Amino acid sequence: MTASVAASADPRTRGDGLGWVSRAVFGDERVALTVGGAPPAGHRAVARYAVVPSLSRARFLLPLGAPRVTAASLLAYNALRPPKVRAVRAALGGLSRVGAVQRAFPTLTVAVPAGAPLAELLLADRLAAALGDAPLHAACGVRPPDPNHKPTLQLFTADGRPRGYAKIGWNRATRALVAAESAALRTLAEVTGVPDHPVTPRLLAELDWAGQLIAVVEPLPSRVRGVPVTDPPRIAALLAVARRGRPAAPLRPLAGSPFLARLTAEADRSAVAGPAGARAVAAVGELARRHGGTPVEFGHWHGDWVPWNLGRHDGRLVAWDWEHSGPDVPLGFDLAHDAFQRAVVLRAEPVATAARAVDAQLDRYGERLGLGPAQRRLVADGYLLEMWLRTWRLADAGAGWNSALHPALLDVIEKRHSG
Repeated sequence: MTASVAASADPRTRGDGLGWVSRAVFGDERVALTVGGAPPAGHRAVARYAVVPSLSRARFLLPLGAPRVTAASLLAYNALRPPKVRAVRAALGGLSRVGAVQRAFPTLTVAVPAGAPLAELLLADRLAAALGDAPLHAACGVRPPDPNHKPTLQLFTADGRPRGYAKIGWNRATRALVAAESAALRTLAEVTGVPDHPVTPRLLAELDWAGQLIAVVEPLPSRVRGVPVTDPPRIAALLAVARRGRPAAPLRPLAGSPFLARLTAEADRSAVAGPAGARAVAAVGELARRHGGTPVEFGHWHGDWVPWNLGRHDGRLVAWDWEHSGPDVPLGFDLAHDAFQRAVVLRAEPVATAARAVDAQLDRYGERLGLGPAQRRLVADGYLLEMWLRTWRLADAGAGWNSALHPALLDVIEKRHSG
Protein backbone atom coordinates (compact mmCIF):
# COMPACT_ATOMS: atom_id res chain seq x y z
CA MET A 1 0.00 0.00 0.00
CA THR A 2 1.44 3.34 -0.97
CA ALA A 3 1.96 6.10 1.53
CA SER A 4 -0.56 8.33 -0.26
CA VAL A 5 -3.25 5.68 0.07
CA ALA A 6 -2.36 4.93 3.67
CA ALA A 7 -2.69 8.61 4.52
CA SER A 8 -6.08 9.02 2.81
CA ALA A 9 -8.71 10.85 4.81
CA ASP A 10 -12.09 9.42 5.73
CA PRO A 11 -13.74 8.80 2.34
CA ARG A 12 -16.97 10.38 3.64
CA THR A 13 -15.27 13.77 3.23
CA ARG A 14 -14.88 13.26 -0.52
CA GLY A 15 -17.14 15.02 -3.04
CA ASP A 16 -17.19 12.14 -5.54
CA GLY A 17 -19.20 8.94 -5.78
CA LEU A 18 -17.13 7.17 -3.14
CA GLY A 19 -17.87 9.95 -0.68
CA TRP A 20 -21.56 9.98 -1.53
CA VAL A 21 -21.96 6.22 -1.13
CA SER A 22 -19.85 6.14 2.04
CA ARG A 23 -22.00 8.80 3.67
CA ALA A 24 -25.18 6.91 2.77
CA VAL A 25 -24.02 3.48 3.93
CA PHE A 26 -21.82 4.48 6.89
CA GLY A 27 -23.54 7.65 8.01
CA ASP A 28 -23.22 7.28 11.78
CA GLU A 29 -20.38 9.43 13.09
CA ARG A 30 -19.41 6.71 15.55
CA VAL A 31 -18.38 4.48 12.65
CA ALA A 32 -14.73 4.99 11.70
CA LEU A 33 -13.61 4.54 8.08
CA THR A 34 -9.92 4.22 7.29
CA VAL A 35 -8.17 3.47 4.02
CA GLY A 36 -4.96 1.51 4.31
CA GLY A 37 -4.53 2.14 8.02
CA ALA A 38 -5.43 0.72 11.41
CA PRO A 39 -8.71 1.58 13.15
CA PRO A 40 -8.60 4.40 15.72
CA ALA A 41 -7.92 3.59 19.34
CA GLY A 42 -10.90 2.12 21.12
CA HIS A 43 -12.45 0.80 17.90
CA ARG A 44 -12.61 -2.71 16.50
CA ALA A 45 -12.64 -3.56 12.81
CA VAL A 46 -15.90 -5.22 11.76
CA ALA A 47 -15.71 -5.18 7.95
CA ARG A 48 -13.25 -4.55 5.15
CA TYR A 49 -13.89 -3.63 1.53
CA ALA A 50 -11.75 -3.52 -1.59
CA VAL A 51 -12.14 -0.17 -3.36
CA VAL A 52 -12.13 -1.11 -7.05
CA PRO A 53 -10.28 0.00 -9.11
CA SER A 54 -8.94 2.95 -7.06
CA LEU A 55 -9.97 5.69 -4.67
CA SER A 56 -10.17 8.29 -7.43
CA ARG A 57 -12.12 6.05 -9.83
CA ALA A 58 -14.06 3.86 -7.42
CA ARG A 59 -16.77 1.70 -9.00
CA PHE A 60 -17.28 -1.06 -6.41
CA LEU A 61 -16.93 -1.67 -2.72
CA LEU A 62 -16.30 -5.42 -2.53
CA PRO A 63 -16.57 -7.19 0.83
CA LEU A 64 -13.39 -8.93 1.93
CA GLY A 65 -12.71 -11.70 4.42
CA ALA A 66 -14.88 -14.35 2.77
CA PRO A 67 -13.62 -15.19 -0.75
CA ARG A 68 -16.89 -16.86 -1.75
CA VAL A 69 -18.78 -13.67 -0.90
CA THR A 70 -16.29 -11.47 -2.75
CA ALA A 71 -16.59 -13.67 -5.84
CA ALA A 72 -20.37 -13.80 -5.62
CA SER A 73 -20.62 -10.02 -5.40
CA LEU A 74 -18.84 -9.83 -8.77
CA LEU A 75 -20.33 -12.81 -10.55
CA ALA A 76 -23.97 -12.86 -9.43
CA TYR A 77 -26.24 -11.81 -12.32
CA ASN A 78 -23.22 -11.11 -14.52
CA ALA A 79 -25.19 -12.38 -17.54
CA LEU A 80 -27.43 -9.30 -17.24
CA ARG A 81 -24.52 -6.90 -17.75
CA PRO A 82 -22.99 -5.56 -20.99
CA PRO A 83 -20.17 -7.71 -22.43
CA LYS A 84 -17.31 -5.40 -21.41
CA VAL A 85 -18.56 -5.08 -17.84
CA ARG A 86 -19.18 -8.83 -17.73
CA ALA A 87 -15.58 -9.54 -18.78
CA VAL A 88 -14.10 -7.23 -16.14
CA ARG A 89 -16.27 -8.70 -13.40
CA ALA A 90 -15.42 -12.25 -14.46
CA ALA A 91 -11.70 -11.48 -14.28
CA LEU A 92 -12.05 -9.87 -10.86
CA GLY A 93 -14.17 -12.80 -9.70
CA GLY A 94 -11.34 -15.15 -10.58
CA LEU A 95 -8.88 -13.01 -8.60
CA SER A 96 -11.20 -12.94 -5.62
CA ARG A 97 -11.31 -16.74 -5.41
CA VAL A 98 -7.58 -16.83 -4.72
CA GLY A 99 -7.59 -13.85 -2.38
CA ALA A 100 -5.80 -11.53 -4.82
CA VAL A 101 -8.40 -8.74 -4.72
CA GLN A 102 -7.26 -7.70 -1.25
CA ARG A 103 -3.69 -7.25 -2.49
CA ALA A 104 -4.62 -5.52 -5.75
CA PHE A 105 -6.79 -2.66 -4.51
CA PRO A 106 -7.00 -0.17 -1.65
CA THR A 107 -8.73 -1.54 1.44
CA LEU A 108 -11.43 0.35 3.29
CA THR A 109 -11.73 -0.73 6.93
CA VAL A 110 -14.95 -0.18 8.87
CA ALA A 111 -14.59 0.02 12.65
CA VAL A 112 -16.96 0.73 15.54
CA PRO A 113 -16.38 1.56 19.21
CA ALA A 114 -15.70 -1.51 21.31
CA GLY A 115 -18.96 -2.92 22.64
CA ALA A 116 -21.19 -0.83 20.34
CA PRO A 117 -24.29 -2.62 18.96
CA LEU A 118 -23.67 -3.32 15.27
CA ALA A 119 -27.33 -3.24 14.23
CA GLU A 120 -27.55 0.30 15.58
CA LEU A 121 -24.52 1.59 13.69
CA LEU A 122 -24.16 -0.48 10.50
CA LEU A 123 -26.75 -0.76 7.77
CA ALA A 124 -25.80 -4.30 6.72
CA ASP A 125 -26.29 -5.53 10.28
CA ARG A 126 -29.58 -3.65 10.61
CA LEU A 127 -30.81 -5.27 7.41
CA ALA A 128 -29.67 -8.70 8.61
CA ALA A 129 -31.74 -8.18 11.75
CA ALA A 130 -34.75 -7.10 9.70
CA LEU A 131 -34.46 -10.21 7.53
CA GLY A 132 -33.93 -12.50 10.53
CA ASP A 133 -30.57 -13.70 9.21
CA ALA A 134 -27.11 -14.25 10.56
CA PRO A 135 -24.69 -11.44 9.65
CA LEU A 136 -24.88 -10.50 5.99
CA HIS A 137 -22.13 -9.21 3.73
CA ALA A 138 -22.88 -6.18 1.55
CA ALA A 139 -21.40 -5.23 -1.81
CA CYS A 140 -22.00 -1.73 -3.06
CA GLY A 141 -21.79 -0.15 -6.48
CA VAL A 142 -20.32 3.34 -6.67
CA ARG A 143 -21.76 5.91 -9.06
CA PRO A 144 -21.17 9.64 -9.44
CA PRO A 145 -23.28 11.57 -6.92
CA ASP A 146 -26.68 12.40 -8.34
CA PRO A 147 -29.81 13.51 -6.45
CA ASN A 148 -31.89 11.12 -8.55
CA HIS A 149 -29.70 8.05 -7.90
CA LYS A 150 -30.06 5.63 -5.01
CA PRO A 151 -27.13 3.84 -3.37
CA THR A 152 -27.76 0.10 -3.57
CA LEU A 153 -26.45 -2.86 -1.63
CA GLN A 154 -26.26 -6.47 -2.75
CA LEU A 155 -26.64 -8.64 0.35
CA PHE A 156 -25.03 -12.08 0.59
CA THR A 157 -24.91 -14.81 3.20
CA ALA A 158 -21.51 -16.08 4.40
CA ASP A 159 -21.51 -18.86 1.79
CA GLY A 160 -22.04 -16.40 -1.09
CA ARG A 161 -25.80 -16.90 -1.56
CA PRO A 162 -27.65 -13.74 -2.69
CA ARG A 163 -30.06 -12.69 0.05
CA GLY A 164 -31.50 -9.38 -1.10
CA TYR A 165 -31.07 -6.13 -2.95
CA ALA A 166 -31.39 -2.96 -0.87
CA LYS A 167 -32.21 0.47 -2.28
CA ILE A 168 -31.50 3.53 -0.14
CA GLY A 169 -33.79 6.53 -0.46
CA TRP A 170 -31.64 9.32 0.95
CA ASN A 171 -33.38 12.53 -0.17
CA ARG A 172 -37.00 13.50 -0.85
CA ALA A 173 -36.88 12.41 -4.48
CA THR A 174 -35.33 9.00 -3.86
CA ARG A 175 -37.35 8.33 -0.71
CA ALA A 176 -40.50 8.82 -2.79
CA LEU A 177 -39.25 6.33 -5.39
CA VAL A 178 -38.36 3.72 -2.77
CA ALA A 179 -41.75 4.16 -1.10
CA ALA A 180 -43.54 3.81 -4.46
CA GLU A 181 -41.71 0.61 -5.32
CA SER A 182 -42.42 -0.88 -1.89
CA ALA A 183 -46.11 -0.11 -2.29
CA ALA A 184 -46.15 -1.60 -5.79
CA LEU A 185 -44.42 -4.80 -4.70
CA ARG A 186 -46.79 -5.26 -1.77
CA THR A 187 -49.73 -5.06 -4.16
CA LEU A 188 -48.11 -7.25 -6.80
CA ALA A 189 -47.54 -10.00 -4.23
CA GLU A 190 -51.30 -10.57 -4.42
CA VAL A 191 -51.23 -10.98 -8.22
CA THR A 192 -50.78 -14.72 -8.67
CA GLY A 193 -51.70 -17.19 -11.38
CA VAL A 194 -52.19 -14.50 -14.03
CA PRO A 195 -51.16 -15.82 -17.45
CA ASP A 196 -48.40 -13.78 -19.12
CA HIS A 197 -47.86 -11.57 -16.05
CA PRO A 198 -44.12 -11.21 -15.43
CA VAL A 199 -42.50 -12.72 -12.36
CA THR A 200 -41.92 -9.96 -9.81
CA PRO A 201 -39.39 -9.99 -6.95
CA ARG A 202 -40.99 -9.89 -3.49
CA LEU A 203 -40.52 -7.06 -1.03
CA LEU A 204 -38.56 -8.56 1.88
CA ALA A 205 -38.31 -5.57 4.21
CA GLU A 206 -38.88 -1.83 4.38
CA LEU A 207 -37.43 0.34 7.11
CA ASP A 208 -36.56 3.85 8.14
CA TRP A 209 -32.95 4.06 9.23
CA ALA A 210 -30.95 7.18 10.06
CA GLY A 211 -33.29 9.42 8.06
CA GLN A 212 -33.25 7.09 5.04
CA LEU A 213 -35.98 4.91 3.61
CA ILE A 214 -34.69 1.48 2.62
CA ALA A 215 -36.42 -1.29 0.70
CA VAL A 216 -34.97 -4.79 0.48
CA VAL A 217 -36.13 -6.72 -2.56
CA GLU A 218 -35.86 -10.45 -3.15
CA PRO A 219 -32.89 -11.52 -5.30
CA LEU A 220 -33.59 -12.25 -8.93
CA PRO A 221 -33.50 -15.92 -9.97
CA SER A 222 -29.87 -16.97 -10.28
CA ARG A 223 -30.24 -18.10 -13.90
CA VAL A 224 -32.12 -15.03 -15.12
CA ARG A 225 -30.95 -13.76 -18.48
CA GLY A 226 -31.47 -10.32 -19.94
CA VAL A 227 -33.94 -9.54 -22.68
CA PRO A 228 -32.16 -8.41 -25.86
CA VAL A 229 -32.66 -4.72 -26.52
CA THR A 230 -33.66 -5.59 -30.08
CA ASP A 231 -36.61 -7.73 -28.96
CA PRO A 232 -40.08 -6.45 -29.86
CA PRO A 233 -42.39 -5.40 -27.03
CA ARG A 234 -44.28 -8.19 -25.26
CA ILE A 235 -47.90 -7.20 -25.78
CA ALA A 236 -49.46 -10.05 -23.79
CA ALA A 237 -47.29 -9.15 -20.77
CA LEU A 238 -48.22 -5.48 -21.06
CA LEU A 239 -51.90 -6.41 -21.02
CA ALA A 240 -51.38 -8.67 -18.03
CA VAL A 241 -49.65 -5.87 -16.11
CA ALA A 242 -52.42 -3.43 -16.98
CA ARG A 243 -55.31 -5.73 -16.06
CA ARG A 244 -53.77 -7.97 -13.37
CA GLY A 245 -55.96 -10.92 -14.20
CA ARG A 246 -59.19 -8.95 -14.49
CA PRO A 247 -61.30 -8.70 -17.64
CA ALA A 248 -60.78 -5.73 -19.90
CA ALA A 249 -62.14 -2.64 -18.17
CA PRO A 250 -64.98 -0.70 -19.78
CA LEU A 251 -63.84 2.21 -21.90
CA ARG A 252 -64.16 5.61 -20.22
CA PRO A 253 -63.60 9.08 -21.64
CA LEU A 254 -60.52 10.98 -20.64
CA ALA A 255 -62.72 13.77 -19.29
CA GLY A 256 -63.69 13.05 -15.71
CA SER A 257 -61.05 10.34 -15.29
CA PRO A 258 -58.81 10.07 -12.20
CA PHE A 259 -55.87 10.24 -14.59
CA LEU A 260 -56.82 13.65 -15.96
CA ALA A 261 -57.64 14.88 -12.45
CA ARG A 262 -54.14 13.87 -11.29
CA LEU A 263 -52.43 15.52 -14.26
CA THR A 264 -54.40 18.70 -13.61
CA ALA A 265 -53.50 18.76 -9.93
CA GLU A 266 -49.81 18.11 -10.60
CA ALA A 267 -49.64 20.75 -13.31
CA ASP A 268 -51.27 23.26 -10.94
CA ARG A 269 -48.64 22.48 -8.30
CA SER A 270 -45.85 22.83 -10.85
CA ALA A 271 -47.18 26.23 -11.88
CA VAL A 272 -46.39 27.56 -8.41
CA ALA A 273 -42.71 26.87 -9.09
CA GLY A 274 -42.38 28.97 -12.21
CA PRO A 275 -43.21 29.55 -15.88
CA ALA A 276 -42.52 25.96 -16.94
CA GLY A 277 -45.38 24.87 -14.73
CA ALA A 278 -47.69 27.41 -16.31
CA ARG A 279 -46.88 25.84 -19.67
CA ALA A 280 -47.77 22.44 -18.21
CA VAL A 281 -51.15 23.76 -17.04
CA ALA A 282 -51.86 24.95 -20.57
CA ALA A 283 -50.73 21.61 -21.99
CA VAL A 284 -53.08 19.65 -19.70
CA GLY A 285 -55.93 21.94 -20.74
CA GLU A 286 -55.14 21.30 -24.40
CA LEU A 287 -54.95 17.55 -23.79
CA ALA A 288 -58.44 17.67 -22.27
CA ARG A 289 -59.77 19.82 -25.12
CA ARG A 290 -58.40 17.53 -27.83
CA HIS A 291 -59.02 14.14 -26.25
CA GLY A 292 -61.55 14.67 -23.46
CA GLY A 293 -64.29 12.80 -25.29
CA THR A 294 -62.09 9.90 -26.43
CA PRO A 295 -62.94 6.66 -24.62
CA VAL A 296 -60.01 4.55 -23.49
CA GLU A 297 -59.30 1.67 -21.14
CA PHE A 298 -57.49 2.60 -17.92
CA GLY A 299 -55.30 0.25 -15.91
CA HIS A 300 -51.96 -0.21 -14.16
CA TRP A 301 -48.54 0.27 -15.67
CA HIS A 302 -45.03 -0.79 -14.74
CA GLY A 303 -43.84 2.77 -15.28
CA ASP A 304 -40.34 1.93 -16.55
CA TRP A 305 -40.97 -0.91 -18.99
CA VAL A 306 -37.67 -1.15 -20.90
CA PRO A 307 -35.53 -4.14 -21.96
CA TRP A 308 -32.93 -3.51 -19.24
CA ASN A 309 -35.59 -3.95 -16.54
CA LEU A 310 -36.71 -7.30 -18.00
CA GLY A 311 -35.27 -10.81 -18.08
CA ARG A 312 -36.13 -14.42 -18.82
CA HIS A 313 -36.06 -17.34 -16.41
CA ASP A 314 -37.40 -20.85 -17.02
CA GLY A 315 -39.44 -19.62 -19.95
CA ARG A 316 -41.09 -16.77 -18.04
CA LEU A 317 -40.61 -13.04 -18.22
CA VAL A 318 -39.17 -11.35 -15.10
CA ALA A 319 -39.66 -7.63 -14.43
CA TRP A 320 -37.99 -5.47 -11.78
CA ASP A 321 -37.64 -1.77 -10.84
CA TRP A 322 -41.30 -0.95 -10.19
CA GLU A 323 -40.64 2.44 -8.59
CA HIS A 324 -42.71 4.35 -11.15
CA SER A 325 -45.62 1.91 -11.18
CA GLY A 326 -49.16 3.12 -10.63
CA PRO A 327 -52.87 2.66 -11.44
CA ASP A 328 -55.37 4.57 -13.57
CA VAL A 329 -53.33 5.37 -16.65
CA PRO A 330 -54.47 4.85 -20.25
CA LEU A 331 -53.73 1.36 -21.52
CA GLY A 332 -50.64 1.59 -23.73
CA PHE A 333 -48.45 3.80 -21.54
CA ASP A 334 -45.87 1.04 -21.04
CA LEU A 335 -45.75 0.48 -24.80
CA ALA A 336 -45.16 4.21 -25.31
CA HIS A 337 -42.48 4.29 -22.61
CA ASP A 338 -40.62 1.38 -24.18
CA ALA A 339 -40.33 3.25 -27.47
CA PHE A 340 -39.44 6.58 -25.85
CA GLN A 341 -36.68 5.19 -23.65
CA ARG A 342 -35.14 3.06 -26.38
CA ALA A 343 -34.81 6.23 -28.44
CA VAL A 344 -33.51 8.51 -25.67
CA VAL A 345 -31.32 6.05 -23.73
CA LEU A 346 -30.14 3.47 -26.27
CA ARG A 347 -29.88 5.65 -29.36
CA ALA A 348 -29.25 9.03 -27.66
CA GLU A 349 -31.90 10.65 -29.85
CA PRO A 350 -33.52 14.00 -29.02
CA VAL A 351 -36.96 13.94 -27.47
CA ALA A 352 -38.62 15.12 -30.69
CA THR A 353 -37.35 11.97 -32.42
CA ALA A 354 -38.33 9.89 -29.39
CA ALA A 355 -41.88 11.26 -29.57
CA ARG A 356 -42.12 10.15 -33.20
CA ALA A 357 -40.88 6.71 -32.11
CA VAL A 358 -43.77 6.59 -29.62
CA ASP A 359 -46.24 7.35 -32.41
CA ALA A 360 -44.68 4.71 -34.66
CA GLN A 361 -44.73 2.00 -31.99
CA LEU A 362 -48.33 2.73 -31.04
CA ASP A 363 -49.33 2.63 -34.72
CA ARG A 364 -47.54 -0.70 -35.15
CA TYR A 365 -48.81 -2.51 -32.05
CA GLY A 366 -51.73 -0.43 -30.81
CA GLU A 367 -54.44 -2.53 -32.42
CA ARG A 368 -53.26 -5.53 -30.38
CA LEU A 369 -54.08 -3.45 -27.31
CA GLY A 370 -57.45 -2.48 -28.71
CA LEU A 371 -56.34 1.07 -29.53
CA GLY A 372 -57.84 2.81 -32.51
CA PRO A 373 -56.26 5.90 -34.16
CA ALA A 374 -57.85 8.44 -31.79
CA GLN A 375 -56.93 6.38 -28.75
CA ARG A 376 -53.35 5.98 -29.94
CA ARG A 377 -53.04 9.76 -30.24
CA LEU A 378 -54.47 10.20 -26.75
CA VAL A 379 -52.02 7.66 -25.32
CA ALA A 380 -49.04 9.32 -27.02
CA ASP A 381 -49.97 12.86 -25.98
CA GLY A 382 -50.94 11.79 -22.47
CA TYR A 383 -47.76 9.77 -22.01
CA LEU A 384 -45.46 12.62 -23.08
CA LEU A 385 -47.19 14.95 -20.64
CA GLU A 386 -46.94 12.29 -17.92
CA MET A 387 -43.19 12.07 -18.57
CA TRP A 388 -42.71 15.82 -18.26
CA LEU A 389 -44.65 15.85 -14.99
CA ARG A 390 -42.52 12.96 -13.72
CA THR A 391 -39.47 15.04 -14.59
CA TRP A 392 -40.94 17.96 -12.67
CA ARG A 393 -41.83 15.79 -9.65
CA LEU A 394 -38.25 14.60 -9.36
CA ALA A 395 -36.86 18.11 -9.80
CA ASP A 396 -39.29 19.50 -7.24
CA ALA A 397 -38.22 16.78 -4.78
CA GLY A 398 -34.59 17.85 -5.04
CA ALA A 399 -33.27 15.72 -7.88
CA GLY A 400 -32.76 18.59 -10.33
CA TRP A 401 -33.97 18.79 -13.90
CA ASN A 402 -33.23 16.03 -16.39
CA SER A 403 -31.57 18.11 -19.09
CA ALA A 404 -32.43 15.56 -21.78
CA LEU A 405 -36.15 16.06 -21.12
CA HIS A 406 -36.51 19.63 -19.92
CA PRO A 407 -37.37 22.01 -21.46
CA ALA A 408 -37.26 20.12 -24.77
CA LEU A 409 -40.16 17.82 -23.90
CA LEU A 410 -42.47 20.75 -23.16
CA ASP A 411 -41.49 22.24 -26.53
CA VAL A 412 -42.40 18.96 -28.25
CA ILE A 413 -45.75 18.75 -26.44
CA GLU A 414 -46.68 22.32 -27.39
CA LYS A 415 -45.67 21.73 -31.01
CA ARG A 416 -47.86 18.61 -31.17
CA HIS A 417 -50.81 20.56 -29.78
CA SER A 418 -50.38 23.30 -32.35
CA GLY A 419 -50.18 20.86 -35.25
